[in-house]
Amino acid sequence: MQTLKDRPEIKEQKNLYRTYKSFQVLIVLLTQKELAPEIRDSISQSIGHLNRFPTADKKFSKYLHSQQKEILKQVEKRHKWVPKNYYRNLWTALGMSVFGIPMGVVFGIMVDNMAYLGIGLPLGLAIGAAVGSNMDKKAKEEGRQLDVEVEE
Repeated sequence: MQTLKDRPEIKEQKNLYRTYKSFQVLIVLLTQKELAPEIRDSISQSIGHLNRFPTADKKFSKYLHSQQKEILKQVEKRHKWVPKNYYRNLWTALGMSVFGIPMGVVFGIMVDNMAYLGIGLPLGLAIGAAVGSNMDKKAKEEGRQLDVEVEE
């Protein structure tokens, strides 16, 4: 598998640098794992494209982020490996929409004032974060958690 080339010129751009370092760590972790050949080839191809991409281009950050998400999606789908806090981040949003909004509607109807609709959102957020954290804990116990945190 190819390696990412070093790009010292991005150190001044904190967000890009953090994302790039996170991507490098992800690649190192995945090279230590037993990957399916098609995923290994896909990762090598993504790294090759990134290495040829000019850093000065504004599209580099977007492309880097999209490649990272694509690799994580493939690895999660095929091997069930996820980065740290993957499920917490996923379920926080789901909790607000699936639990929070309906609870807010019910509460608003109960007090006959729909201004209380927003009360359900923090409750849904808390429920989603709790469910996601439990799933992250389970993934770690099963050895399916990669030792890298990825920003969405």
